[in-house]
Amino acid sequence: MTGGHRRILVVEDDLETAGQLVESLTANGYQVDLAASGNEALSRGVASDYAVITIDRMLPDIDGITVMRQLRDGGVAAPVLIVSALGEIDDRVRGLRAGGDDYLVKPFSFIELLARVEALGRRSDTVVKETVLRVGDLAIDLVSRTASRRGKNISLFPREFQLLEYLVRNEGRIVSRAMLLQHVWDLHFDPSTNIIDVYVGRVRRKVDGQQAYPLIHTVRGIGYRLRAPD
Repeated sequence: MTGGHRRILVVEDDLETAGQLVESLTANGYQVDLAASGNEALSRGVASDYAVITIDRMLPDIDGITVMRQLRDGGVAAPVLIVSALGEIDDRVRGLRAGGDDYLVKPFSFIELLARVEALGRRSDTVVKETVLRVGDLAIDLVSRTASRRGKNISLFPREFQLLEYLVRNEGRIVSRAMLLQHVWDLHFDPSTNIIDVYVGRVRRKVDGQQAYPLIHTVRGIGYRLRAPD
């Protein structure tokens, strides 16, 4: 993997195993994000560009196979290494057919896991990443960091673009204020702060003002959702 593309998402609910993976991968030069549940994996997976994702099949809320399918449906192309105690042939075949790129059975040697991550990372470097995301008549360019509706440019400050990008990557999903604080501001404090509402208000005026239909919708008491009319 190239120096700038060594970010890995580890999806593992067992705290001891997760800690060992994060510690060992970090020691080998990777930037590691941890998700302890299927819902957290979906939130992180669609919002960031990972070189490799490792995922346990047995998670406390959504099983790993379902998480992987939803990530693929959401356009996530990062190679996935399934790490699971379910090691029968049928289990491995099901995992690979669901979108996994490799399968490692627990218990495993970390040296082997590292070798498989490195191999998948080399494959990830060759994947052509989508550079323009679209929802309805909205387009955001991830390279130039610009946005437009119906071809008309929308002037956004960097933080506003980050917020809009996160909403677009989670199209159709309800995004809470706490999620926005964590993934856009990298902050972990009381979600009752009004910084989210202020920024969403600014972005909404720029994106939806004087348009044929709104894209950004408030979900009362929870957060926001970006979606185009059916």
